Amino acid sequence: MNFTTPALLFPAISLILLAYTNRFLGLSSVIRHLHDEYEERPDAMLAAQIDNLRRRVLMTRNMQIVGVLSMIVCIVSILLLFGGYRMAGVWTFALSLLLLLASMLISVRELMLSGNALNILLSGMEKGSRDQP
Repeated sequence: MNFTTPALLFPAISLILLAYTNRFLGLSSVIRHLHDEYEERPDAMLAAQIDNLRRRVLMTRNMQIVGVLSMIVCIVSILLLFGGYRMAGVWTFALSLLLLLASMLISVRELMLSGNALNILLSGMEKGSRDQP
């Protein structure tokens, strides 16, 4: 393996980090909206959504951190390979792949929580429609 193999990972990691950042920005917008709504009208359903969002923000932060660590370790692997430390470079590259995998698995879990947040919203809508004459 030469140093171009880990270099191929840069575009993928960069795009994943961009997607994570967009997800974080979307979450922050929803949180601001729900906060304003909760200030006007405290509600158990809103509190459940806020709790779900708190967990999702934590997960998004963690997947961003692990993704950045993956990129840093990938850079280190390129430096090791470029410096002639082939086995250390290969193992470091493998570690960067494992970190990227961990980041993506956290992302999958966060997507599942996102679905739960939508279910909370839908259940509130169903409850509201049943209460209406």
